[in-house]
Amino acid sequence: MRQDTSSSPSVSARAPRDNLSDCSSASDTERFEETASSFDCPVLLTENLVLRAPHAEDIDAIAILADNPAIATMVSRIPHPYTRADADTFVRTAAKRGNGNCVYAITEAESGKLMGCCSLETAADGNALELGYWVGEPFWGRGIATQAVHALVDMAFRTRDIEHIDARCRVINPASRRVLQKSGFQFQGTGMINVLAINASAAVEWFRLDRKTWVSLISWSNENRPDRC
Repeated sequence: MRQDTSSSPSVSARAPRDNLSDCSSASDTERFEETASSFDCPVLLTENLVLRAPHAEDIDAIAILADNPAIATMVSRIPHPYTRADADTFVRTAAKRGNGNCVYAITEAESGKLMGCCSLETAADGNALELGYWVGEPFWGRGIATQAVHALVDMAFRTRDIEHIDARCRVINPASRRVLQKSGFQFQGTGMINVLAINASAAVEWFRLDRKTWVSLISWSNENRPDRC
């Protein structure tokens, strides 16, 4: 079995997926797709990033960045090796809204360069979302994941009637844990997930951000924002 790599910044255990779970029934899939299609996925802007739908021109960049064991072994659904065909399937599926309610390419605002991907998926009860993200290794250490997570969280709570957002990271990934903690997520417990790249189960930590905490964080941020003339 392939050995785990060292900690991988900017990678959550729930990465944007290529297809719906194999264990989902036809009716579950239909309900999921109906719910997904009912939500808008607006382009999101941060100080340095543009989050938008992935498209065909991103396929080569996605294939290059995702074909990295330091990323694949930290998420549940990215195979390794990761080929151009895998990236093509991912982009096509994302366009159909079949691999998450909202799937985004994380791009640099100034250059348009693709840096990673992120997503929000609706929970089975419809009252919560699950967050997933990964950032390519050349772009680690620049706060990209934190900016992307903040943008997704703000959009989700402002536009959807949800109670909380969940996220998971591998226990050996402290950098991703810090991204979630800096974004207001609180530790809930531990568990196991299947990791496709290592063909085995791996331990993860489960985090949650509820609406009440998000509102408090937004209020605190607004109160402490420096006045501008």
